[in-house]
Amino acid sequence: MFVKVCGLATTADIDVAAGAGADSIGLVISGTSVRGLDRARVPALVAHVPDGVVSVLVVNDTPAAEAARIAADLGFDALQLHGRAYGRPEFEAAAGIFPHLWRATALADGPDTRVGALGEEILLLDSPKAGSGSRWDLSLLETARPEGHWLLAGGLAPHNVAEAIATARPWGVDVSSGVESSPGVKDHALVRAFVTAAKATAQPSGAPARP
Repeated sequence: MFVKVCGLATTADIDVAAGAGADSIGLVISGTSVRGLDRARVPALVAHVPDGVVSVLVVNDTPAAEAARIAADLGFDALQLHGRAYGRPEFEAAAGIFPHLWRATALADGPDTRVGALGEEILLLDSPKAGSGSRWDLSLLETARPEGHWLLAGGLAPHNVAEAIATARPWGVDVSSGVESSPGVKDHALVRAFVTAAKATAQPSGAPARP
């Protein structure tokens, strides 16, 4: 089970997530998210991510081409374009600059749920209110379940991730608010508990992809 811990803010957060066995960490640049980082802090954080852990730049309001240049310049492994603002033209613009793209969306927006539909390597399905900690109706996946490398997000936490995995059958999971002591502040014990609980579930076929 591929596990991404998103919205990290300190080198200690990165150390804990990586030490717990997370496959990927996300750093957010956003003018609207409580987890948005000052851009001046990002270079040192991405440089701190250990080899073997996929570093992902997460944006929701940065122009796609600009975000792609940031991801390339700072040495990120992947760029996650999050939300309905990013359609095919935005993905094509980003892909011309930085090749490793992830697409994050919500089923409520009626997206194409084919992994790779917009050229992305990984698809992430989230709550309509990303970062809110709100769960969404996983039964919707019965008629729109992706195949391949896709991550489940939205309202996941150590106490419910195993059940969510059993219901949704994703390739991987993504967590942010579900491992926080307050908005934007990671609880290291919860991070460790989440990664352990997710990794204890059945492993889908195929090893985790490494951009």
